[in-house]
Amino acid sequence: MQIVDGRKIRDEILTKVKEEVTALPFKPIFCDVLVGEDPVSVQYVQMKERTAEAVGISFYKANFPGTISTDNLIREINILNGLKDMCGIIIQLPLPKQIDREKVLDSIDPRLDVDCLGSIAGAEFYNNFNDGNKLAFPTALACMALLDSLDLDLTSKNIVVLGRGMLVGRPVTALLQFRGLNPTIITSSTPARNAYGEAVAGGENKEELIKKADIIISGIGKGKYLTGQMIKEGAVLIEAGTSESDGGIVGDVDLESVKDVAGYVSPVPGGVGPVTVAMLLKNVLTVAKNRL
Repeated sequence: MQIVDGRKIRDEILTKVKEEVTALPFKPIFCDVLVGEDPVSVQYVQMKERTAEAVGISFYKANFPGTISTDNLIREINILNGLKDMCGIIIQLPLPKQIDREKVLDSIDPRLDVDCLGSIAGAEFYNNFNDGNKLAFPTALACMALLDSLDLDLTSKNIVVLGRGMLVGRPVTALLQFRGLNPTIITSSTPARNAYGEAVAGGENKEELIKKADIIISGIGKGKYLTGQMIKEGAVLIEAGTSESDGGIVGDVDLESVKDVAGYVSPVPGGVGPVTVAMLLKNVLTVAKNRL
């Protein structure tokens, strides 16, 4: 088993982002809106701030008390939307319970929605995405970057996507479709289906479909779900699902179990996560370039 090193791929992407940011006639601004003082959220925001500044993108701090109302938060976001040179706004999730998550996400100018979590930006991705000047879901882009780093002929591979969540499963499936590929989608509550929603042969037997997969992209958030007995020899495992276990974070793959069976595995941590941040900042760059 070979480890797909997300940190190495992140560094390669960020080097290119920095070069292009430096060449811009203005300095783009990125904002990660933080509501409340959850220590994990604070840590994530600080990490994105450091990474943005390292590639020449200004970070705008927008921290609000956990008691803020939905309406007041939307007013603040509308101010951010209008700031000169603002090229990306995201909301650090989760939000406090009193906040209407969908309304807040939709208040971000779709042209600045570098997470693609607002309804307009999300629809634009699914309807009009291209690799040039359009935004895409950062985690899905990260999964594809890890896969592309292996330089495989994907057209000859049996690809399975575990889960159909809004951050990983659904957009990853779309990115594969945009390349003319036809992955099989497996969820916990439905029979296995292909990318067009059609039931596949043997669709009730999810274990059999997983066992036949050359490539598995997983975002289900079930700790150590995939074991060595479930996969074929040499399978490529790209995992974006995380869950807590014994006070730590684990991925969907049981690394110890698959180490003598899998061909490649992206680990948790150190796989999709670092590349997601790089892709987020690449989206900020895309917004900046679209203004030229």
